[in-house]
Amino acid sequence: MSYELIALTMFASMMLMLLTGQRVFGAIGFVAVVSALALYGVGGSDLAFSAAMKVMKWYPLLTLPLFVYMGYMLSESGIADDLYRMFHVWFGGMPGGLAIGTIMLMVAVSAMNGLSVAGMAIGASIALPELLRRGYDKIMVTGVIQAGSSLGILVPPSVVLVLYGMIARAPVGQLWMAGVLPGLLMASLFVAYIWVRCHLQGHLGPPLSAAERAEVAWGEKLRLLQAGIWPLLIFFFMTVLFLMGVTSLVESSAVGATAATLAAIFNRRLTFQVLHETLRKTLTITCMFMWIIMAALCFGAVFDGLGAGRALEGVFTGDLGLGPWEILILMQLSYLIMGTFLDDTAMLVIVAPLYVPLVGALGFDLVWYGVLYTITCQIAYMTPPFGYNLFLMRAMAPPEVTLTDIYRSIIPFVAVMVFGLALVMIFPQIALWLPETFYKN
Repeated sequence: MSYELIALTMFASMMLMLLTGQRVFGAIGFVAVVSALALYGVGGSDLAFSAAMKVMKWYPLLTLPLFVYMGYMLSESGIADDLYRMFHVWFGGMPGGLAIGTIMLMVAVSAMNGLSVAGMAIGASIALPELLRRGYDKIMVTGVIQAGSSLGILVPPSVVLVLYGMIARAPVGQLWMAGVLPGLLMASLFVAYIWVRCHLQGHLGPPLSAAERAEVAWGEKLRLLQAGIWPLLIFFFMTVLFLMGVTSLVESSAVGATAATLAAIFNRRLTFQVLHETLRKTLTITCMFMWIIMAALCFGAVFDGLGAGRALEGVFTGDLGLGPWEILILMQLSYLIMGTFLDDTAMLVIVAPLYVPLVGALGFDLVWYGVLYTITCQIAYMTPPFGYNLFLMRAMAPPEVTLTDIYRSIIPFVAVMVFGLALVMIFPQIALWLPETFYKN
């Protein structure tokens, strides 16, 4: 068999395994190990062992459990609930104010956790019932929570960008800094859309009445401001230490985890149950990602060794005669199509061995492309029929929110996200300015 046919067989086998419902790391790792043994004999077993050792020795990976722990500690101890109540009181008086406060909550939760699941859980359990009780349109608020929770994979500390950095061999610190401005841009676009829509159609997001606003005294407002400011202070303190060069990336994550624990103790929220749930969820998420990274590295080693990346480059640039930007747009479209039935991790593991070398060969910045990939994953999270966030919302939403409502709710937000993606593609400095400026200085 030719190397190209072997690579195609590996890719098809992996897709077939994934379609059978097997776990992502199991399907990818199985194909990688079997292919290595078939190609290289007994010595091929070293590929899986080397991948495991590479994961264990990759120092920046220590940030993963520490940041996940920080997010779950703030969530399980109820400190994130205080943050939403603060937004509720301070922004409820304007049309769509609670929905705008929900987007701000999602940005804060993303900065604490780095996962979209955490934002979805908090939004669906805390914000959604309150928004529906206040008379907000169910289709509007369902889309708000789904779109806001997707920011978790873009705003640092993004776990998805950690995985991309591991596979693409790109610096995680630069990737995280590159995600800051695009993440804030995306959140600002969401806020602008909600504000305009609720001003034009006031029934979609009615403000709190004057009587309701009068019920909350200034003393209560200030108390909620003090309670809700904890997560923001923790993230600010952690980020400032890193940017000043006082702490490394891993040390900053340790500072965040410690500060979250101290905040829970200070607020008398640290119970055995909170600690147990936080550790259990942290261990679950961390182990899942480590298994996936090991499987991805093993698969990538075999796949790249076959020259699949160079073959793909030859097809696009030689046989089809496409230019760099045409190839890039095709790659982004392929992510959107795959995102209808795969999650972000599976997509990255499947195509990274092909796309990442090709992106570098075309002359594009790998850090910038990591941000493009992540934004595309955000969009794929919300696109039918199998968007990840769609099913999370269906599982957590009350009975009056139907699957049809959920599908309808994402249409305007997907359009906003596509517009944001186009902006970052046209103006790469939106993503690259912050890391270039910081590391230059």
